[in-house]
Amino acid sequence: MSPSSNILFTQFRLGPLTLRNRTIRAAAFEGMCPGNLPSDDLFNYHHAVAAGGIGMTTIAYAAVEQSGLSFPHQLRLNQAAVAGLRNITDAVHREGAACSIQIGHCGNMSKTSMAGRLPLAPSAGINLYVPTFTHRMKDADIQSVAKSFGKAVNLAREAGFDAVEVHAGHGYLISQFLSPYTNKRKDSYGGSLENRARFMLMVMEEVKKSAGNDIAVLVKTNIRDGFKGGTEIDECIEIAKMLEHAGADALVLSGGFVSKAPMYVMHGKMPIKVFAHYIEDKLMSFFVRLVGNWLVKEVPFTEAYFLEDALKFRKALKLPLVYVGGLISREKIDEVLDNGFELVALARALIKDPDFVKKLQNNELSRSECDTCNYCIAVMYSRQAACIMNDETISQKIKDMMP
Repeated sequence: MSPSSNILFTQFRLGPLTLRNRTIRAAAFEGMCPGNLPSDDLFNYHHAVAAGGIGMTTIAYAAVEQSGLSFPHQLRLNQAAVAGLRNITDAVHREGAACSIQIGHCGNMSKTSMAGRLPLAPSAGINLYVPTFTHRMKDADIQSVAKSFGKAVNLAREAGFDAVEVHAGHGYLISQFLSPYTNKRKDSYGGSLENRARFMLMVMEEVKKSAGNDIAVLVKTNIRDGFKGGTEIDECIEIAKMLEHAGADALVLSGGFVSKAPMYVMHGKMPIKVFAHYIEDKLMSFFVRLVGNWLVKEVPFTEAYFLEDALKFRKALKLPLVYVGGLISREKIDEVLDNGFELVALARALIKDPDFVKKLQNNELSRSECDTCNYCIAVMYSRQAACIMNDETISQKIKDMMP
């Protein structure tokens, strides 16, 4: 069997749309939206990925309202962004690919200067990761944010998107409600899993109502939070079943919790010196250098690092599943598809080379040149996330910082 003869390069029906192959550009944060609006860099990157053969590219983390923003270079999905986003979706479609947008709310991962108010959270307290005090959401807040997700879907349609990906993982707002670590409520939104999932299902109701019959709905959900006291795999499987019942067209299975177990999301080592170097706030940069290695624990990288856990979801669910996490070779991509996953999502390989999928199809390579150094992750919160090792000047500066 030749490398391009199995199902990777066959079409797949995802809800109301048909993808030309089984690949998705994962919703990895680009940092290409200064002023919270799409930029030429965002256009050029996703156009390049589409031209590089992807089945569907995903614009990452669009906040559904101002209170859901965490960075000044992060996208906000409002009317002001629609025209710029439409330029991107039109270009992606001309290349034969589909286009999705990830919609979310960061909850306690914001700060007052960004959110325009005290950050929203399931429970009041202090998020030391930002750091910030948080506002315990009232019922009116909960209903309002859920409706913002529905409004975001309508804006996505206007901007020409084929799909939306609801971000219900990684310790952002929906995930904060789901996790017993961040949800200490005693009312109908806290305690039992049924109660902790109530906000998520409210969001899904609004999203599905707005999506109608022409927008595919994917949901990014955790296989586990990745730390003691977080949501574990048994409850995460029950959450996935709830999402299946709520009408999700596919689930993107990920893991980790940004404020507690960030490296569980992408695995590998966080280059703390590089991370600190690109933080503009000098005090925060010093703090990161001082305690960063203690706060951000390394999780060893192996290819397809979520696969063992993800297979348990495959056995428990019937809807299409998107595997994401550590796919940098054709061998592992095929292994994932051979194990019953309908689609694969790629991030590192496409940050390193937007033509990665086309090169796989043409048998020009079988493995990405990405060495999983995670330097792209180290700079993504302060500058756009590109493979900085592709830039000789920057890469030499980085190497000089490292031991």
